[in-house]
Amino acid sequence: MRKKEMKLVVTFHTTADAMAMEKTCKEDQTPGRLIPVPRAISAGCGLAWCAPLDSEERLARSMARVGLVPEDMHRCLV
Repeated sequence: MRKKEMKLVVTFHTTADAMAMEKTCKEDQTPGRLIPVPRAISAGCGLAWCAPLDSEERLARSMARVGLVPEDMHRCLV
C-alpha cells in the first residue's frame, strides 16, 4: 500500500475535461496522473488530476493554454 502524501488534486466538471487535462499535461511534460476522486472531495466527475504541491502554477498555465477550467483545486492526503 502506498504511503499517503499531501498532493494537489484538481477536480473537473466532466470526465472529458479530466481526459483533456491528462493529454495536456503529457504534452507539456507536467507531472501528475489521473486518479479517482478521493472520498473527502465531492466533484462533478469521478476523475481528478493528482500532482505534487509545487506544480500548481505550472498546472494553471497548462490549463489556461488549452482553455480548461477546473471545478476546484484541493490540497489533501492521497
